[in-house]
Amino acid sequence: MTLILKDKAALRAWRAALPAGQKLAFVATMGALHAGHVSLMEQARQAADLVIVSIFVNPLQFGPNEDLSRYPRPLEADLARLEAAGVDALFLPSVADMYPEGASTFVDESMVSLPLCGAERPGHFRGVATVVLKLFNLVQPHVALFGQKDAQQCAVIERMVRDLDVPVEIRRGAIVREADGLALSSRNIYLSPADRAEAPLIYQSLRAVEAAYRAGEHDAEKLAALGLAELAKSERIVPQYWEVRDPESLGVIAKVGSRGALLAVAAQLGTTRLIDNLLLVPAIAASADRLADC
Repeated sequence: MTLILKDKAALRAWRAALPAGQKLAFVATMGALHAGHVSLMEQARQAADLVIVSIFVNPLQFGPNEDLSRYPRPLEADLARLEAAGVDALFLPSVADMYPEGASTFVDESMVSLPLCGAERPGHFRGVATVVLKLFNLVQPHVALFGQKDAQQCAVIERMVRDLDVPVEIRRGAIVREADGLALSSRNIYLSPADRAEAPLIYQSLRAVEAAYRAGEHDAEKLAALGLAELAKSERIVPQYWEVRDPESLGVIAKVGSRGALLAVAAQLGTTRLIDNLLLVPAIAASADRLADC
């Protein structure tokens, strides 16, 4: 049975009572759990003796005109998923507990957080980095798992952990998709039937660019233009960005070289903002991986 820890004091008491030799894995979420979250919990179970999940809709990472008030909060369904996944504990704090009155300390990462979603959503990654560092300080996990769908978020957290010497191993879980390719997201429930029908074109644009890269096109600007041209097949999809970036720094690149690249896209469908990405792995590296698996 999943133990529910409703405030920081309860979490600290639970954490302090754990046997010293047990390894703890952590999955931070905002709830509205889906199969992508469950896949992270399953990986957490494989990586550690105990698994703790947090559900906290973090107000710091929402802009003034974003969906904080309507963000889905299906707690009963989430609890059922946690039980089914064999999660040991759930941290379920309130906003007041996480952010004491007058809180004035924040975490700013000043490189990988700036482009892409950082440019579209000012302050978003400041909120992400602040809450994740607080959660790491409270949970004190040995390993923490985050989904590759939020690739820039992963990069920000990895950089924060490295720069601030946080003793936690960060692992990325692969993107989980619907049968038609749409990346799972808690916000997919906002899509109207017409928008849902068009949404898979986002992933199709990533695959089209991947195919062009495999066929020999390495110019980043041309690859991004191809991705945008694919999205233009739908009048409903309004792109915010379609970028080919360095996979670690998220910096601008002219050509896809030996480090590969991150293909990253964000688009608006009706009232819903969707993001997706795909890693281009150089053929030499992909071949080496296959040989290592033999």
